[in-house]
This record gives sequence, structure tokens and C-alpha cells, in this order.
Amino acid sequence: MSTHVVGRTERGAHVGFGFSTHWTWLAIGFLLAFGLPFVLTDLLSLNRDVFYGVYAVSVFALVFGWAQSTGYDLAAAVRRRWLLAAGLGVACGALLAVMVVRTETSTMRPDGLTLAGALLWRGVLYGATDGLLLSAFPILLVFAACAGKRFKRRRAGKVLVGAIALAASLAMTAVYHAGYSDFRSGKMRKPLTGDLVWSVPTLITLNPIGAPIAHIGLHTSAVLHSYKTTTFLPPHR
Repeated sequence: MSTHVVGRTERGAHVGFGFSTHWTWLAIGFLLAFGLPFVLTDLLSLNRDVFYGVYAVSVFALVFGWAQSTGYDLAAAVRRRWLLAAGLGVACGALLAVMVVRTETSTMRPDGLTLAGALLWRGVLYGATDGLLLSAFPILLVFAACAGKRFKRRRAGKVLVGAIALAASLAMTAVYHAGYSDFRSGKMRKPLTGDLVWSVPTLITLNPIGAPIAHIGLHTSAVLHSYKTTTFLPPHR
């Protein structure tokens, strides 16, 4: 698990901003994660593709707002061990694609420009947004909040921070999927299991690109293999 901390990230967490600021942003993230699908899909029944657009804009605004507020250096984080992050993202994305093929029934899909548009919008955009909100944001936030703490200098402390970061990611995944009516059931097990895979690249490298790459693999495979999936491309109205 990477413990390298970018300079401005370290200072942003402790000088003038304080430890609690990060947790406040995490709480905002939980509210957004549940509120968007609940209000826009459960209550308003917004078209799926329109929802994905609103969702993406909202999540990117959340992450950039957090970075600006706390002084977190996103550009430096993206450069951190980026080759390893990308490689792990591709590997985990391939594993998630296998999970899709093995657990979902193959369905008919469109072709041509319609399929290309679905791959870009439902696969790449929605996948990257999910990876950013469900894993990259909570994991990086937890490490930033704990940066410079004495207990983190010991190996056990580093493992503890990693465990808290993974727990935050699992919680974000659960809260987000609870916003969709059909996931308030045994179906919740699938995204929680998937989170243990798609979180790995960012958890190991502390680079925000890893989890979104892995998640893109999940959603693009769902578009190609199971276009009418009842699991991987919510809402399922």
C-alpha cells in the first residue's frame, strides 16, 4: 500500500484547514451519493442517460470542491505511480469484465453509432464517474485526513489507515446503491464484492486514476455483453 504523500496534500490536511475538514467533505459525498439516484431516478424517474450526465457533473464538482477547499493536489496525485495505477486498473477491469460475463445473461445490443455512443457514455463516462466517487474520492480523502499523524508512522498504523480507507469506499458504494430502489435487497452484495476489486489500484498507489479505469472495464463489458443488464447499469426501470 503506497504511503507516499504529496507535499501540498500534507500541508493542506494540517495547516489552516484541520483534520475535520476532510471528514466534512466525506459526509457531503455520502449525501450526494445517496441523494442523486434517490431523487433523480426513484422520485423523478429521470432518463438513464440524462441522469448519467447530471451524475458526472455533480461528482466532478464534488471532487474538485474538496481539493480546492483542503488544498489537496490532484495533479500531483495523478502523476503518482501512474504507470502502476493504470496497469492495476486495466488488470482489475479485466477481472471485473470476467465477473460480468459469468454472472450476467448475454442480451441483444445495438450496433454502429448507437453502440459506440453507449460505450462512451454508459461505459467510459459513467464508469469513470462511479470509480471516482465510490473509491478514489473516499480513499484519497482518508489518507489525506490521516497524513502526518504519529500513528501512521508505524506499519500497523499504515495498515489501519488503509483499512479505514477501504471501509469508507465500501460505505460509499453501499450508500450510493441504496439510492436505487432495486438495490435495497440482496443485489447489494454484487457492488460490494466489486468494490473489493475496483478499489485495489487506488488503494495501492493512492492515484485517483486506478479505480476509474477498473470501473470503466466493468461498465463497458456490461454494455457489450449484457446491454439490458439489471445489475451494472442502473437505474433499471
